[in-house]
Amino acid sequence: INCHTPAIDASGIVKAVMDELFEYFVEKRLPNKLRSLACCLNMCGAVHCSDVSIHGIHRKPPLVEHDRLLKVCEVPTTIAACPTAAIRPYNFEDDAGEQIKSVQVNNDRC
Repeated sequence: INCHTPAIDASGIVKAVMDELFEYFVEKRLPNKLRSLACCLNMCGAVHCSDVSIHGIHRKPPLVEHDRLLKVCEVPTTIAACPTAAIRPYNFEDDAGEQIKSVQVNNDRC
């Protein structure tokens, strides 16, 4: 689950666009305001100083992989980062009877 922004990193799309537009960027045939391209809304692609930004938008609610969640996410941070409060805590017992902390997604709020 990654709900920090309602978009995905679109580096593959940006690479494809830049492959097609590269000659225009190099030969400076575009106006000055169209000379850089980025893909990440989280500023890793320097979106704040780029002229063109391409991003994808989630169309479906995220699926929760309970067995992987604690290995790759901090549950409180994940819950707090959701802009629509669709992610909430969810505790359950695994097959061995151990209490597992996870999250669940309210699909109607996504």
